Amino acid sequence: MSGCAALLPPGGEARYQPLLRGALAQLKMATGVLQRVSGGLGRAKSGAHSAGQLAVWGRGFATSSCRNREDSWFKSLFVRKVDPRKDAHSTLLTKNEESNLYKIQFHNVKPECLDAYNKLCEDVLPSIHADKYYPCELVGTWNTWYGEQDQAVHLWRYRGGYPALTEVMNKLRQNKEFTAYRKERGKMLLSRRNQLLLEFSFWNEPVPRTGPNVYELRTYQLRPGTMIEWGNYWARAVRYRQQNREAVGGFFSQIGNLYMVHHLWAYKDLQSREDTRNAVWQQEGWHEVVYYTVPLIQHMDSRIMIPTKASPLQ
Repeated sequence: MSGCAALLPPGGEARYQPLLRGALAQLKMATGVLQRVSGGLGRAKSGAHSAGQLAVWGRGFATSSCRNREDSWFKSLFVRKVDPRKDAHSTLLTKNEESNLYKIQFHNVKPECLDAYNKLCEDVLPSIHADKYYPCELVGTWNTWYGEQDQAVHLWRYRGGYPALTEVMNKLRQNKEFTAYRKERGKMLLSRRNQLLLEFSFWNEPVPRTGPNVYELRTYQLRPGTMIEWGNYWARAVRYRQQNREAVGGFFSQIGNLYMVHHLWAYKDLQSREDTRNAVWQQEGWHEVVYYTVPLIQHMDSRIMIPTKASPLQ
């Protein structure tokens, strides 16, 4: 009242005081009504929100229950049940007792230098493979026939894992013949890249074989987080592909492009490849593996390769 009275003309306080009290009373009443209406709307909104949450929770519970049933059915198909949250993929999928590490090299060679490049590799790589001083083995060396042209592919195995790899690299730095080889090789290359790989536990270890054979390197870029699922399906699928000894090796990347899988196959010729791949569709279960693994793939690539003279895989 004192603030309002200060605005009145002199002597007018007594005259207008009843009017001021009435106005204040009406203002308080209006304020109360607004508060009650606001409170009612808030409670109604809250109730509607709670009801909506309940409906969403109910639908989510039903969906979750359905999804849990589906997951249980899918998991029943797996060869080995694993929890990727507890162990690294490399621990769950590899032959831990052997601790083999693989390195795959892709060298894109100048077209006019391919013959000279192959001759240079034939002179140097087998000597490293045969020397027990180096804890590594040349698994295979090829030229790409169909796929990326004028390309050489080398696959090395290091028994003993990363310590063996480090030992080999340190020793090769002191090898004058290898240093000269790398210098000469550099003049012939357009580009090069490599990856460090681990082998799947359910594939046979690559061993030397006689020829003649053509080799297919099928490379799959998987969606992140799907390596365990891929391994579980292919643990069953590879059995369908071993009758003709075409399954050579299966690997997944550790360093380089990640979530990448390489499957290496051997065939007598391209027609044999076609016949073998068509025949597997007649086996019960193969179509199921394909159906469930295709959605895991982001990108895939196929190379047909011819082994060079220096390759243990002929």
